[in-house]
Amino acid sequence: MKYIKLLCLIGVALICNGCSVYNFTGTGKINADTFQVNYFQNASELVEPGIERTFTQRLQNLIQNQTNLNLVNSGGDLVYEGEITDYRITPMTATADQRASQNRLTVSVLVRFTNKNKEDDDFEKRFSFFYDYSGDALLVGPRLREALDVIFERITQDIFNDSLAKW
Repeated sequence: MKYIKLLCLIGVALICNGCSVYNFTGTGKINADTFQVNYFQNASELVEPGIERTFTQRLQNLIQNQTNLNLVNSGGDLVYEGEITDYRITPMTATADQRASQNRLTVSVLVRFTNKNKEDDDFEKRFSFFYDYSGDALLVGPRLREALDVIFERITQDIFNDSLAKW
């Protein structure tokens, strides 16, 4: 009877210990305490004012919300930096009178990720996503905010997955 209780206790300890490596975001155990997100400059030919600030904040917020890492201004264990390299609107389909019936906004971001505790995780990679909208619509105001919300949500999640979740 003593041995059964001991085996059960060991089993419970192993299960609890195993669960501590994983969390709901899929990041597993992160060998870091701090992260920093340097300001992402807008280096695209077509400049939309303010998107660099919005993107930088979105990336900071996503990492803060999905990990227990502390945001720092310098000396972070994990460093995200780069630039917005492309902000482009292209016609996708045309009408019979040669007008665009659908346009696509594409945003691309070049990211350099550095993990000071595990250099094998470092990368430099381009992330991109798009938003399609009617050719009759102007991409301003609420429509532009919606487009950037969709694009930045996807790009920041892809960056998070590649740098921390390893998906």
